[in-house]
Amino acid sequence: MALKHAQLVARLLQQQSTLALATTSADGTPHIAPLFYLADEALRLYWFSSAASRHSRNLKRDPAAAVTVYRPTQQWREIRGVQMRGTASVVADPARRNAIAAAYSARFQLGTAFKAVQARSRLYEFQPSWIRYLDNSIRFGYKFEFSPPLPTGLGAGAAGAGTVAIRSRRG
Repeated sequence: MALKHAQLVARLLQQQSTLALATTSADGTPHIAPLFYLADEALRLYWFSSAASRHSRNLKRDPAAAVTVYRPTQQWREIRGVQMRGTASVVADPARRNAIAAAYSARFQLGTAFKAVQARSRLYEFQPSWIRYLDNSIRFGYKFEFSPPLPTGLGAGAAGAGTVAIRSRRG
């Protein structure tokens, strides 16, 4: 059953393009930012951001974050989405960063113009520790929750370790 759940989450993540990232400032004020993202097979999410952005400054101080991804709809019976809690860290390994950047650029058809922006931006990796999937098309309030296992070779926040298989197709 856990594999089926992970597959439903992965499918939704591949079909969408924008996440809402929630962080908190030092005084506890919540902050949320919409960001383009890329997902891998381990349900980790990746995005580029300026180090000067509020969410990046918040993550530097406290890597705990929450993310939501959902299908836009005007009908309550079509609400489908994912909520996640976990940690975000900067991808520091150059080879890994380059592979993810190439897949990100391909997914969003950014071409070479975005390379300069990527070069001066940080690449973040979100490692979920808890996931909730919601799907009102099954029934009102249908949901399941699970904690994904950490990928082999990765501890929490170990963004430079291991290899990443990135899906670059746009769902």
